[in-house]
Amino acid sequence: MSGDKKYWYVVYTKPRWEKKVYSLLEEEGIEAYCPLNKVHKQWSDRMKWVEEPLFKSYVFVRLAEEEMSQVRMVSGVINYVYWLGRPAVVKQMEIETIQRFLSSHREVWAEPMDIRENARVRIRRGALMDKEAKVVEVLNNKVRVVIESIGYCLLAVVEKRNLVVK
Repeated sequence: MSGDKKYWYVVYTKPRWEKKVYSLLEEEGIEAYCPLNKVHKQWSDRMKWVEEPLFKSYVFVRLAEEEMSQVRMVSGVINYVYWLGRPAVVKQMEIETIQRFLSSHREVWAEPMDIRENARVRIRRGALMDKEAKVVEVLNNKVRVVIESIGYCLLAVVEKRNLVVK
């Protein structure tokens, strides 16, 4: 990931600074995206539609790897969101999916994927792809699952990102 190829990354912001960080990034000439959700809010004297960030404390930035240090200097940015020891890269297709989803629906919310013990999951990648399993133990970025087949319980450790909660 070098050269002038640009990727989408996620930056972690101070709480309630998402819109401000987005504006500051744009002022710096950095391509940014802060997905906003229209929410119907009730005040004591009125109801009003307001835009709130879909992902609390997250803003997406699209840039080349050489430009990453520039983003850290923006007021309100705490750091990049890391996955497996590197800044998390978000696919262009996933950004477009978020944009389409928000343009098609009102009052949307995002919930982190919650994988707990005893949950039923389907494995998305690897040698056990498309197998169903039961979560036995949740580790840092991995989950220990039991795959019930042919009268035996096979125990495997699978990365969380490769599971879908059923």
